[in-house]
Amino acid sequence: MSPEVITIGQPVPQFHAAAYGKASSISIDDLRGTVVVIYFYPKDDTPGCTTEGQEFTALYPEFQAAGAEILGVSRDTLASHEKFSCKFNFPFPLLADTDEALCKAFDVLKEKNNYGKVSMGVERSTFVIDREGKIAYVERKVKAAGHAAAILDIVKQLP
Repeated sequence: MSPEVITIGQPVPQFHAAAYGKASSISIDDLRGTVVVIYFYPKDDTPGCTTEGQEFTALYPEFQAAGAEILGVSRDTLASHEKFSCKFNFPFPLLADTDEALCKAFDVLKEKNNYGKVSMGVERSTFVIDREGKIAYVERKVKAAGHAAAILDIVKQLP
């Protein structure tokens, strides 16, 4: 998967990833015909990532009623995802992108500067994919608090 700018209306990049949750692995083809919310987050069990996951969890029944599935993605391992998911009872799968293939395909790896130390990290980003497998919405530099509710409003507007 080569990185490219993800734009509204383009087909979602193909992927197949290990998952903790409903299935042991998930590909985009498994979800054809379903609205999919893929949210990328930096690290399991950190404050912002926990807030975001908890808000998606609280609204999960409404996402399901709107015909949508949620997928959380980080570079953490399946073991880390299991611990994080069980601790907060996340009802949706967490994808382990340990090889960064998904992060690169969705172009969410960005240079970060933390107290003068420069490294590559995941830019908190969300992608909504329509039932036909096309990108319907993109949001980057997401602020965790309140984000799930805003995404739910977008999902409810999709045909």
